[in-house]
Amino acid sequence: MFQFIAYPSWISPYVIPGMPIRWYSVMYLVAFAVTFILFIKQRNKGLIKISNDDAYTLFLFTITGLILGARLFSTLFYDGTLYYWKHPWLIFWPFSNGQFVGLPGMSYHGGLVGAVAGAMLFAKRYKMKFLSIADTLVAGIPLGYTFGRLGNFINGELWGRVSTAPWAIVFPRAPSFSTNYEWVRNIADAVGIEYISGAMVNLPRHPSQLYEALFEGVILWAFLWFFMRKRDKFPGYTLSWYLIGYGSVRFLIEYLREPDSNLGFILSLGAQTEPTALFLSPFNISMGQLLSFAMILAGILMLVIWGKHSIDVTAPVVPQSVHKPRHKKKKKKHK
Repeated sequence: MFQFIAYPSWISPYVIPGMPIRWYSVMYLVAFAVTFILFIKQRNKGLIKISNDDAYTLFLFTITGLILGARLFSTLFYDGTLYYWKHPWLIFWPFSNGQFVGLPGMSYHGGLVGAVAGAMLFAKRYKMKFLSIADTLVAGIPLGYTFGRLGNFINGELWGRVSTAPWAIVFPRAPSFSTNYEWVRNIADAVGIEYISGAMVNLPRHPSQLYEALFEGVILWAFLWFFMRKRDKFPGYTLSWYLIGYGSVRFLIEYLREPDSNLGFILSLGAQTEPTALFLSPFNISMGQLLSFAMILAGILMLVIWGKHSIDVTAPVVPQSVHKPRHKKKKKKHK
C-alpha cells in the first residue's frame, strides 16, 4: 500500500494549453489584487489618509520595486554562479532558446527589499509617512502572498525535502535518486515504492509550498489583521511584527524545504550535510534561513528603537477641564 500522495496529473502549470500563460503569473496578479483590496478597506476605515489615485500610484511603485528586487536577488544571489553577473542584460530577458519563458526565478526576500524601496520613494515624493504606509500594507500582504505559494505548487516547483509522512507528495519534476544508496532504498521501502536495484526513483517530499501558503500566508495574516493591527502602539509596530512573524515561520519551514541545488547550505555546521534532500541537522543553514534571520533581527530592533522613541498611546489623557483658563473680569464702563 502506498503511503504517499501522487501529484495530481490533472494540474497543469498553463492556464490555456499551448499558450505561454502560467497559473503562477495569474496568482501574482491575484496576490496584488487581494493586497490592494485590503489596503483600501483599511483606508476606508480611516487608518490611513490617501486618495484612490495616490493608492494606485503607491502600488505601481511597490509592485515595480518588488519585481525588480525579486528578479535581481534570484539571478545575482540565488543562481549560485556568476552567469548573470557576466550577462546582466539577460536578467530581465523573458526568452530562452527562442521561446517565451517569462521571468522564472523570483526571490521573496529580494521582492521585500524592492517593495520597501518603492514605498520609500513614493513616501518621499508625495510627502507621506513611510511607516504609516508600511503598517497598512503589511497587514494585508500575507493573504496575498498565499496565492503566490499556491502558484508555486501548481508549477510543481520549490518542493520540500524527502519525507515518509503520509501527506508527502511525489512531484514529477523533482530529481530522482539512485537506489544504490541505502537511504533511498529505506525510504522507498517505507512508503511502498517498488524499484529495481540500481534504478532511479522519485521519492515523496514535503509539500512545503502549501506549508508556506498556510503559515506564512493565512495564519500570519490573521495574526496581523485581527490581533497586532488593533494593538498598533506606534508607527512601524505592525511592520516590525510582520518581519518577526514571517522571518520566524520561514526560518522553521526552511528545514522542510530543500535548499537550492546550486547553493546547498550556506552554513554547514552539522555533522552531516549530504544529501541536502534530507533533514540531517538544525545546524545546516540555507540562504533563505540566513535572510529570514536577518528579518527577525530587523523586526526586533525596530520594536526596541521605535518603541523607546514613541509616545505611549495607552497613557491616559488629562481632561482639559482640569486646567481651566482664568477669565479676566470685564471692567464696567462708567457713563
